[in-house]
Amino acid sequence: MTAQNIYTVSQVNTYVKGLLDGDRLLSRIYIRGEVSNYKKYPSGHHYFSLKDDQGALRCVMFRTSAARLRFKPENGMKVIAYGRVTVFPRDGAYQLYVEALTPDGVGELYVAFEQLKNRLQAEGLFDPAHKKPLPRMPETVGIVTSSAGAALHDMLRILNARWPMAQVKLLPVRVQGTEAPTEIAAAIAAANRWKVADVLIVGRGGGSMEDLWAFNDERVARAIYASEIPIISAVGHEPDVTIADFVADLRAATPSNGAELAVPDQNEVYDTLLNLRERLVQSQNNRLRQYRARLERCTGSRALTDPMATVNDQRMLLDYTKQRLTGGMERRLNSEQRRFSVLSAGLDAMSPLKVLGRGYAVAQKGKKVLSSVHQVDSGEQIQVRLADGRLICTVDDKKRSNHGCKKENIRGIHAPVGGDRHPTGKGRGHSGGVHGPL
Repeated sequence: MTAQNIYTVSQVNTYVKGLLDGDRLLSRIYIRGEVSNYKKYPSGHHYFSLKDDQGALRCVMFRTSAARLRFKPENGMKVIAYGRVTVFPRDGAYQLYVEALTPDGVGELYVAFEQLKNRLQAEGLFDPAHKKPLPRMPETVGIVTSSAGAALHDMLRILNARWPMAQVKLLPVRVQGTEAPTEIAAAIAAANRWKVADVLIVGRGGGSMEDLWAFNDERVARAIYASEIPIISAVGHEPDVTIADFVADLRAATPSNGAELAVPDQNEVYDTLLNLRERLVQSQNNRLRQYRARLERCTGSRALTDPMATVNDQRMLLDYTKQRLTGGMERRLNSEQRRFSVLSAGLDAMSPLKVLGRGYAVAQKGKKVLSSVHQVDSGEQIQVRLADGRLICTVDDKKRSNHGCKKENIRGIHAPVGGDRHPTGKGRGHSGGVHGPL
């Protein structure tokens, strides 16, 4: 072994790299495999492995190549990678430098479309709750499309035929190419900022999926979602479906259909107005017939033909009512008079004055009526009430009755009443004693 046969690691790695770089097969190669260990670094480079049932191959996709990806690689996805196989001299590992990556079995654009659709749907951009109603009769219609496309002329023709009183404002943009999404999103934002229209039609004519791809861009989708002006998506032909169709407030099958949906048909509106006018006239005629019939009934009524008849009827009713009231009051008065007489007679019969009129007297001590000799003592003054006055008497003595009841008779009562003396020498108002049942 000589010094010339000994190599450094870097020399070997460089030699192997030269061999691989010089191989025409490995410099432009397509490799089919399953993505695993996929990672995207902040630098923008993508690192992953391609594997099959028997082996694995390390892969790297630099930022410039990754920027052209229309879909996001995911673990387990079947892909076809195009690039070159070479050695990274620093670690001696060979790997595939990927320049392009496409899904295996389906188109790249289809995968990107489905991925963006699923992500935006999960965020709620397709939710019907966010759809805004279109104005029934817009005064201004805005169109976001290419100024050179045939779709614009179709929309203008239809708008003029259906609703010529609406003003149309064009916001020209590119609808194809890398700059198209930015211009479309900016035009939608400007229309909202300056309130240029009551409704916007965003779209273009038909084409391939690549031609329509600007309307599958996330920037356009979010601009449509953020718009305060209702938006009609009118992209391509009827079978064509874009992300803008899902986000917009209304999807039109074609640009021409978008113009039809944006404004009403003046002929239909005219027919509706004629119908309403006919219904209004018919309604007013019916009301006039009803009022005429009512007027005829009123004209033939007795109140108008003979106004005093009603007054006379009311007068008769008043007289009849007065007679009934008078008779009722008289009967009530007679009844109450008879009742008063009966009660007066009963009260008079029970009056103590009647008893006094028959010779009886009532003895009182103060305001208290005496019912027993025990209620007074000798020498006390009492009043004796008679039918025609009162006697002020002094009790000389008291004696119990000999009858079965427990009452006592007053034996002698002196009643000095004052006044002139009697010729016998006794006072005219003095009584030696008052006897009688008390």
